[in-house]
Amino acid sequence: MNLTRRNLLVLATVVGMAGGSHLAYAADVLNVGSYPNNPPFEYKTASGTFEGFEVDIVNEAAKRAGMTTNIADYGFQALFAATSSKRIDVAISSITITPERLKSQSFAQPYYDSDMGIATKDSSPIKVLADLKDKTVGVLSGSTGEKWANDNKATQGFADVKGYNAQQDVFLDLGAGRIDAIISDVPGMEYLFVKTKGFAIKDRIKTGEQYGLMMTKDSPLVGKINDAITAMKKDGTLEKIHEKWFGSKAPAGSSTVTEMPIPKA
Repeated sequence: MNLTRRNLLVLATVVGMAGGSHLAYAADVLNVGSYPNNPPFEYKTASGTFEGFEVDIVNEAAKRAGMTTNIADYGFQALFAATSSKRIDVAISSITITPERLKSQSFAQPYYDSDMGIATKDSSPIKVLADLKDKTVGVLSGSTGEKWANDNKATQGFADVKGYNAQQDVFLDLGAGRIDAIISDVPGMEYLFVKTKGFAIKDRIKTGEQYGLMMTKDSPLVGKINDAITAMKKDGTLEKIHEKWFGSKAPAGSSTVTEMPIPKA
């Protein structure tokens, strides 16, 4: 019996050492969650790999921090729970840095400035924001577009604000006439309209929104990843990534090329 116990103790020690080795390896991996239907920021190819503006950013930042990335797909809303529960280290999906989100999440410095836009079918008589009075607006659930639409529903006179879990679903309903317009981020819609015809952005809503890598609250990785992004801005790498995906240089003075502090709540 004593021998058996001794053997069990030895076995437990070996298992513990193996577990420690695994954890050491895992510490070199940046676990990333991504909403996979958000081009040009991120999307999944036919082979199952991730590509896009933010994919290039997070891969390069991880590389400079001495890490590799493991990217998995999540629904947009699920990203917030995944960082909070530490299932992932970083979330990418054109996530706007807001005071409300900073209460429960951390962000590295912003790298993209964005406005929201009002999209309709080409043939729609809707031209400006005021034309949405008594109209039904579609939004991506959990997005800042949803928050803005609900916050302004009464003042703008929207008949209804409908939330959707996927971008393709909201555009299917717009094309079918079940909603009158969509309020969402301009860059993603502009990229979508290159291939998806019949829609147009009719008006812009100035928001001052900035996107950043969302991370677990007070994660020890925030400073390391933020330093990598600073270096990418200084040596022009981030601007080259912008030009690759948007076909133009980033605006002068924008967060894509300007070093900025880590956002605080």
